[in-house]
Amino acid sequence: MRHRRRRSRTQQHLARAGGERSDIFTIVKTSTRGASASVTPLDRCETECVDPERVEAVLTRLPADDVCQDLAETFRMLADPGRVKLITALLEAGELCVCDLAAVTGLSQTACSHNLRLLRSSRLVRFRKQGRNVYYTLDDAHIRLLLDLSLQHIGHQDNDD
Repeated sequence: MRHRRRRSRTQQHLARAGGERSDIFTIVKTSTRGASASVTPLDRCETECVDPERVEAVLTRLPADDVCQDLAETFRMLADPGRVKLITALLEAGELCVCDLAAVTGLSQTACSHNLRLLRSSRLVRFRKQGRNVYYTLDDAHIRLLLDLSLQHIGHQDNDD
């Protein structure tokens, strides 16, 4: 029984388009015999480490894994436009009730409460209760700095265009 080799989709497309385009696509044949036949993918270096002293210096200055996880979680909280609006409103007002935050951001009170609960668990905002109302404010000045720097960065990108 004879097996036919199937052409790739690219080869099929090129055949329909009128032939092969060897100037765009290159077929690389490799052999598994011998060590000299290994192929290094284009997205990898040929060596494991070019500058080991520099790598070691950087490794000593990197934050611990748990700190990186906390930082990633903070940025994940800021990845939602509704939560960014809430934080920005608190930056401007200082302290607002959930119903006032809903009015300012255009979110429902339920959505505000949910997002504020997430922000509170990430220590980005804190709350106080007064009767049946819950008032929120930013947890500390670091949040203000983080958002101010991010806004400056976005403004800087807009000015470069």
